[in-house]
Amino acid sequence: MIRIAVLPGDGIGPEVCSQAVKVLRHVCKGFSFTEAAVGGAALDSCGLPLPSETLKLCKESDSILLGAVGGPKWNAAPPHLRPEQAILQLRKELNIYANLRPIVSYPMSKDSSPLKPGIVEKGIDILIVRELNGGIYFGPKSRERTSTGYLASDTEIYSTDEIERIAHAAFGIAKKRTRKVTSVDKANVLESSRLWRETVEKISLQYPEIDLEHMYIDNCAMQLILNPSRFDVILTNNMFGDILSDEASVITGSIGMMPSASIGGQSFGLYEPIHGSAPDIAGQNKANPIAAILSAAMMLRLSFNMYREANAIENAVEKALNMGYRTSDIMSSGCKEVGTSEMGELIIAGISC
Repeated sequence: MIRIAVLPGDGIGPEVCSQAVKVLRHVCKGFSFTEAAVGGAALDSCGLPLPSETLKLCKESDSILLGAVGGPKWNAAPPHLRPEQAILQLRKELNIYANLRPIVSYPMSKDSSPLKPGIVEKGIDILIVRELNGGIYFGPKSRERTSTGYLASDTEIYSTDEIERIAHAAFGIAKKRTRKVTSVDKANVLESSRLWRETVEKISLQYPEIDLEHMYIDNCAMQLILNPSRFDVILTNNMFGDILSDEASVITGSIGMMPSASIGGQSFGLYEPIHGSAPDIAGQNKANPIAAILSAAMMLRLSFNMYREANAIENAVEKALNMGYRTSDIMSSGCKEVGTSEMGELIIAGISC
């Protein structure tokens, strides 16, 4: 049996996770699923965002499906006990350093995009490759009292090794796409970005077939709005990738459509929708499960080489959208609004593999 750790998390996490699990059960009978608490739910039940039992389950599993963590309920928790710390700890403990976020526009949902129709109709197919284990999120932090208040600092740190391995990941992926990599940094200001650019340049020499360009983060954020179709693979650091991927996901219509994979050097991976826990709609059957379901498809493809099944799920998502079914976040005129569970059932009904 292939062992999948299911971490539903908080807010709408359990709802979207359950639909993804139903889809996986439908396409493959050889999976076993074990749930465990993470994030705010774990904080409430045992006082830690990542209990040792949950980490043990993850390490003993073949892959992880995650819902979402966090919410206003836990905003007052100490920094080391915030639900989001569970995600950072998992990345470190499991050595998953590359976050892959595909940003794809669906013709049938172009009306949901905030961009002008002419921009979206060019087609958007971007893969953001974000470094996960370094940078400002993991660097030293401090806060001290001063005569006028407080002084706080977060330190951006990257090593050559960390940059090299994420660059290899991006160039390797680009070979299977249109062979273009846009490396995003702030090398005109930050020393860590200057090392980033120098290292990416060095690694690019091993991939002469790949067209490499460098772009500052502020220009990239602007170009994603003005001309997103110019991008193919975007390679960037932890914080820049976090921001750019959320920006890019919204231009396709809804963050509820965007899956992600976090992987390391092996086939093991953590798969999750990039949206948050959306506690305002939790338990109301309103959440869009498509991002979680597409994350499950990424799991099949990247961790288990189940390409046929992954393609079948992705085709079924398009089929449901082509039939005019929408959750509330992507609802447009002339379409039929359905809930979380209904969308899951429609996708399962459309799977042919």
